[in-house]
Amino acid sequence: MLRSFALHDVPVNHIAELERWYYRDHSPEIIRRYGPWMARFECYLPVAAPADAQLYGFHNWRMTEGWWRELPQAGTEDDLCFTPPHVWARVAAAFVRPQPTEHFLACDWLPLEKACIRWLMLIRYPDGVPKDEGEDWFLRVHAPEVAAQPGLARFMSYQALQDIGHVPGRWRPDTAPPAGNIKPEWDRVLELWYETFDDWREGVAAATDHCTRPEWATQPQYPFLRPYEELASTFILERPNDDFLRDSRGYVP
Repeated sequence: MLRSFALHDVPVNHIAELERWYYRDHSPEIIRRYGPWMARFECYLPVAAPADAQLYGFHNWRMTEGWWRELPQAGTEDDLCFTPPHVWARVAAAFVRPQPTEHFLACDWLPLEKACIRWLMLIRYPDGVPKDEGEDWFLRVHAPEVAAQPGLARFMSYQALQDIGHVPGRWRPDTAPPAGNIKPEWDRVLELWYETFDDWREGVAAATDHCTRPEWATQPQYPFLRPYEELASTFILERPNDDFLRDSRGYVP
């Protein structure tokens, strides 16, 4: 089984029309074509984040999560074109295994005791940095320092999967998305839990002061990666806003 995350960022003027497109066109098309291969197809609407979240590549629109029994093979569905939106989102997407590959800080909350804000991050090591060097820094240096920050309740990470192919399907050539609107080949997906944004700010301030900056850093401040190019993030809550496999009733042939 595979798990997918897709973070979306759109101009705020177009959120209403993109919501209509997602409900009317896109989610029914996904369900009708890929539903038999999917165990879950859920969407979260990001929490309204503080302005300084832009420093961390904040994506302001839907975070879609798919759980795939397997990826469908290209076949006759390749002859069907997706309905395009009028405005394209900037997308950061990654496939991982269903369970975290590392759990750096466990949460001992019971579900009814506290709520949480989930800071979801996709990171990519800068161009020219060998993967094993980036991983050595992340696992041996960075993650233990991040896990020690105040206010952090839970911290886990997934290794992103490369070279597993992609979901078949296409856009009509005259309506194809612009080149570069999807940022693939991320190295890791991180999830950090905080009870409040005050806790998040305290944790980020501590990480900025105490986390070790690698020699290859492309930004001086934590987490040392260029926003929107090497770092994408969003803030979501505990439950999805939409469970499309169960709730969608759109008709697509």
